[in-house]
Amino acid sequence: MGRVDGKVALVTGAARGQGRSHAVRLAEEGADVVVTDVCHDISDALPYALASKEDLAETAELVRATGRQCVTVQADVRLVAEVRAAVDAAAAEFGRLDIVVANAGVMSSGRAWELSEEEWDVVMDVNLKGVWNTARAAIPGMISAGAGGSIVMISSAAGIRGHVPYAHYVASKHGVVGLMKGLSNELAQHKIRVNTVHPTGVSDTGITVGVPIEELAAREPLFALAAMNPLAPSVEPRDVSNAVLFLASDEARFVTGLQFTVDAGSTNKP
Repeated sequence: MGRVDGKVALVTGAARGQGRSHAVRLAEEGADVVVTDVCHDISDALPYALASKEDLAETAELVRATGRQCVTVQADVRLVAEVRAAVDAAAAEFGRLDIVVANAGVMSSGRAWELSEEEWDVVMDVNLKGVWNTARAAIPGMISAGAGGSIVMISSAAGIRGHVPYAHYVASKHGVVGLMKGLSNELAQHKIRVNTVHPTGVSDTGITVGVPIEELAAREPLFALAAMNPLAPSVEPRDVSNAVLFLASDEARFVTGLQFTVDAGSTNKP
């Protein structure tokens, strides 16, 4: 038996990178999975292209290759109705929802006082409002089911430290921690656990796929900081997924309100 055998998971931002890795890792350990992504670009304020429908379909095939079932839903986490459609799909196909991984996120850089409103808003709307939307779409059904569950919110090392020049990203990821802490207390009576995961720079994501860490460090200050991690310059998506798996599993049945770092020691540096 797998560590989440027979459970049903929802993973947002799952078309590639960390989200894809989380979906596949949960499936490897026995979960059926609903995967979502926006599947198109949403703002010129983001300096890279977002994932496609084809990427999301590829994630679904990778999940099914483990022997588990997968449902895909194109959804923008900034719109709660679209996230609720994904939750409804989980209920219709599998009868319930046990695990929620609020992974969808975007980033850009710029000094706080020079950011445009669009640059600020798109990062905050996806990274913080999108996590709130995912939680509020999933929680009522999880409470009604009466079986408890696990909500894992993907924050960042930037949700613990103040990386420069990323004030909007830092604010959004710190906000996720505050949301987690509040929800972990609100949902404890329902046996629903809520935790955050805090990666450092992650290789093979939508921003970094196929790019050597040295090149990333030269063009993005965040990865220059990551290059000074005590253990390694970056982590891989599966390293983060292993943390997600633990928090989603019954091995973590009494773990809630935790900030779980997968950061190669970066947040512990003097």
